[in-house]
Parts: sequence; structure tokens; C-alpha cells
Amino acid sequence: MTFSPTTRKPFPTSGDQVTSRGVRIALNIALAIAALITLLPFVWVVGGSLRTTADIHSDPGAWLPSAVTLSNFVHLFSLNNFGTYFANSIAVAALVVAGNLIAAAAAGYALAKLEFRGKRLAFAAVLAAVMVPITAVFVPQFVVTVNLGLVNTLLGIALPMMVLPISIFIVRQYAASIPDELIEAARIDGAGELRIFARIFLPLAGPALATTVIMSFLFSWNNLIWPLVVAQSDGTYTLPVGLAATSQAANHSTDYGLILAGAVVVMLPVLVLFLFLQKYFVQGLAATGLK
Repeated sequence: MTFSPTTRKPFPTSGDQVTSRGVRIALNIALAIAALITLLPFVWVVGGSLRTTADIHSDPGAWLPSAVTLSNFVHLFSLNNFGTYFANSIAVAALVVAGNLIAAAAAGYALAKLEFRGKRLAFAAVLAAVMVPITAVFVPQFVVTVNLGLVNTLLGIALPMMVLPISIFIVRQYAASIPDELIEAARIDGAGELRIFARIFLPLAGPALATTVIMSFLFSWNNLIWPLVVAQSDGTYTLPVGLAATSQAANHSTDYGLILAGAVVVMLPVLVLFLFLQKYFVQGLAATGLK
């Protein structure tokens, strides 16, 4: 009996370890530089919100205020309709997030785990809808909104965003990674599709649903153009529209300090939501293959 010599992997040498460490250090430095570049606009916005309008006009490119002031935030929160704008944005965002959660979970599960006629065509339609720019469908969206009598209503603002194609795509891609054997085992045990959907799929699809929450909330919260088209009175203005309207002074000059303070306030809910769901957000993006 003959024995063939086993092939052993060479132990890493000190030179390899030094090279690997150098690569890690270079990557960390590159990531730090990229993060710094990404944060620069936010630093400028926060710094500008603490400056007076005269200070901004005298030196628009300054990163830090010559004298820190909270007058812009005081002016912002003292606006008569600020509470209404904020409440409207919360209501619209809640409708959009709820609609995307329900529609994306149901459609994503069906496209990934159910067999039905026209399944591929339906998924192709979702992909095509993802590629269509939002502004390209403004006119038909507005016509439908007018025919439904939803102009100048919060529901009319939220309706076109309540089922985003990207949300369906994210959940469908994540659902495809769930083993089919798990679903089949539940069916063999006599579980119906609704029970499988509620008891098995939804708990496992947490990262994809968290990603859907963040993306749909961000899309709704920062949206300016569509609410500007549909909302026709102060009572239905969302926060971005209200800030854009109230930042114009009587002499038709722009109050940049007020705009920057409003931008800081608009950013805070998104940052808080992302901090709570960032773990699931990263997992959802990694599982769906989005970059």
C-alpha cells in the first residue's frame, strides 16, 4: 500500500502578515477619507444653521459661524404652521411606510415562493417600474389624483408612494434566499399560505422589511416635488414644502439660515430611524445584492 504525500498549505510568513496589515490600514484610511468627504456637506449645513443670514451673505463658503446663534431654530419653531407641516409629514410618511410594508411583503413573497401564471411577466414589470424615473409619471399620477378627488389631501400626497417598485424588489430578492425546503415542510404539515406568510416568512424577512421601512420613509420624508404639486394650501403642506414657502421674505429674498435650520430638523428623524435599524438595513442590502 502506498501513501501519497499530503499537500500542506504553507504557513503565512511575516512578510505576508505585514502585507495584509498594510492593506487593512490602507483600506481603513480610504474609508475614513470617504466618510469625511461624505460628512462635509452635513457639517456645512449644521454650521450654516448656527449663523445669521447676514453672516451667511458676507461669507457663504465659511464652515464655522463667526458667532454661534440659535435664532434660526427659534424662528423655525415659532412659525405658526410649523407644527402642521411636521404633523403632515409624519402622517404621509406613516401611510407610505405602512403601504410599502404590506404591499412589498405580500408581493415579494408571492414572486419568490408561489407559482402562478404570469409570474415572470409580473417580476419583469416590477423591474421595468424600478427603471422608470419618478418624474416621468408625474402627469398620469396627477390626472389619477384629480379624478379620485384627492388633490390637496394627505392621502393624495401619499398614494403614489405607498407601493414603491424598489420595495417589492428588495423583499422579493431577500425572500428568494429563504430555503424552499422550509416552506415546503410547513405545507406538508398542513399550514396554509397565510399562516406560512405570517408565522414563517415575516419573522425571517426582518432585514428586508427594515430596509423597506428606511427607504420608503426617506423617500416620503424628503420628497418635495410631488407634495408641491398636490398640496395647494398651508393645511396640507409637508415639512419640505412648508419650509420652502416660508423661507421667502417679504422682499423676495431667501432666508438661508431658516432653510439650513429646517434642513437640520428634517435630517434628524431619518438619522434616528437609521440608527435604530442600521443593523437590519445592512443585512437587507447585503442579502438583496444592492450596492
